[in-house]
Amino acid sequence: MRILIASDTFPPHINGAARFSERLGQGLVRRGHEVHQVAPSTSLDNFVEEVEGVVIHRIRSFPFWAIDEFRWVAPWDAYPETARIVAQVKPDVIHVQNSAYVGRSAALQGTRHRIPVVATNHFMPENVMKQIPVPKALQNVATQALFADIRHVYKQAQVITAPTPRAVAILERSAKLGGGLAVSCGVDTAIYAAAAAAAPANDVPVILYVGRLDPEKRIQELIEAVAGLPSDIPYRVEIIGDGIEHGRLMKLAAAKGLGPDKMKFFGFVSETELIAAYGRCDIFCMPGIAELQSLVTLEAMSAGKPVVAANAMALPHLVHPGDNGWLYTPGDVPELRRHLAALLTSPDERRRMGVESQRIVAKHGVDATLQKYETLYERAMSAVKGA
Repeated sequence: MRILIASDTFPPHINGAARFSERLGQGLVRRGHEVHQVAPSTSLDNFVEEVEGVVIHRIRSFPFWAIDEFRWVAPWDAYPETARIVAQVKPDVIHVQNSAYVGRSAALQGTRHRIPVVATNHFMPENVMKQIPVPKALQNVATQALFADIRHVYKQAQVITAPTPRAVAILERSAKLGGGLAVSCGVDTAIYAAAAAAAPANDVPVILYVGRLDPEKRIQELIEAVAGLPSDIPYRVEIIGDGIEHGRLMKLAAAKGLGPDKMKFFGFVSETELIAAYGRCDIFCMPGIAELQSLVTLEAMSAGKPVVAANAMALPHLVHPGDNGWLYTPGDVPELRRHLAALLTSPDERRRMGVESQRIVAKHGVDATLQKYETLYERAMSAVKGA
């Protein structure tokens, strides 16, 4: 098939949707398809590049004033450029990743030219509310408006997906979009398992967090939890990622007496460094409360790590208490601390739970995801032909 993937967030952006779009395209190329990607440019210029066999059509973009490291494509660029790209590529199917201007313009082209559209939602409006200065009194109204906009764009699709059953339920309830299918974003489990096998043992157990340093990630709960651990429990914390909370979290760690020997902020790292971090850690912690799937948790599980996570959104789909880790009530720092302490003091329990993590994550393998999307592309094409 000739597949066009359209996304408003794409590397070098660092987030789950961007990473999924990149890996999806590269995986489909490996399976013999011709893949084109429409994505924001990294500058004020349009250009085309090829990465791992994927032809990436970059549309000029602008820095987004409210969110660091994010760029947006204006409608006066998105609509004509996407129309030109679709006319040039002539895709068999369009796969939209979000409802902003790149995604919505691609969906519109699909409708206009009877090209099948598959739409995947990675977006939680509540997350945006925490990053841009929307007055609290207006946040519910703004959230409802954003869900209505998702409905407006996604109702053009023949197939709608989201990463987990919980994410599908949110689309049904809040965007009034029925018939959605849960399809895991998928992960190349072997890469992370190999990194863990090659990693030397740590002198003290390492707790790892990977992700954006933004309010909904609740990293302050991890900081407060470890700061209150008994002095006879050794540990180190590694925090990988960046975001609007970076400075505040570093100040909080310092105020709690957590110097670089106890807690290290790495910022953004390369993919090679990230994989190595999964391999060398002993425990993975995800305190975020707005995870539609949490690719980073899947990656840590692939490396055979126990997980301590917030009992929120999609994380209970991945963390089975007592089997591969523990869930804690968001905001309950003492509960989080107890779970971390239990794992820090029990290497045997960490190993047992790590093995179970790998067993659970096996069904999220990237090949299964790619095969599922191939089937859904064919379903969308059949729906258009039969209409």
